Amino acid sequence: MAHYVIMGCGRVGMTLAHTLDNAGHSVAVIDQDESAFRRLRHTFSGRRVTGVGFDRDTLQEAGIDQAYAFAAVSSGDNSNILATRVARETFHVPHVVARIYDPGRAEIYQRLGIPTVAAVRWSADQVLRRILPEQSINGDFRESSGRLILGELTLAEDWLGRPLSMIEAAADVRIAYLTRFGEGILPGAGTRYQQGDTVHAMMAVERTAEISRILAKGPDGGNR
Repeated sequence: MAHYVIMGCGRVGMTLAHTLDNAGHSVAVIDQDESAFRRLRHTFSGRRVTGVGFDRDTLQEAGIDQAYAFAAVSSGDNSNILATRVARETFHVPHVVARIYDPGRAEIYQRLGIPTVAAVRWSADQVLRRILPEQSINGDFRESSGRLILGELTLAEDWLGRPLSMIEAAADVRIAYLTRFGEGILPGAGTRYQQGDTVHAMMAVERTAEISRILAKGPDGGNR
């Protein structure tokens, strides 16, 4: 099981913490207000860390060094983005997501490669889909026979700048659409994978684990 760090113990943060805890994962919740932890049920087995979510010492106390994912879901856009960047750029957390109330800002941060969702479209389920690959693999759509699924792909950074056709050929999938800067786009023949893109593809259910392994290695099989 993986370790998750959540910044913000409001409604969304609480829901994330309980869901991940129920699944058997290790969880640490950070909040400046110690009283916010009252929202957590008494059976919650994770850590409660009082402090500023973008402070390095606070993050280390929450176990950020071992974190598989970091979710910043406090009520402040600036704090969420700053904390997310520290988690990704300083501690190299592989999966990060930030809650953003201002849709205009969300597009800017998408350009920085930080997955964001504007609060007007926000839910705990959307966060989970960003930080739990198995949630994405459950898919947005499953065709009637149950053999094919439409889901998000998780790609290594080495795929950046490569044509989507190369990704399709390597993983034997069919890319249906991209989410770029918060908007869905239909890829053309020359479309390339860019920083911040979310790639949605049709794939065989029985091959989802194999596809994840292929795309995690990059176009050169993980060798440079």
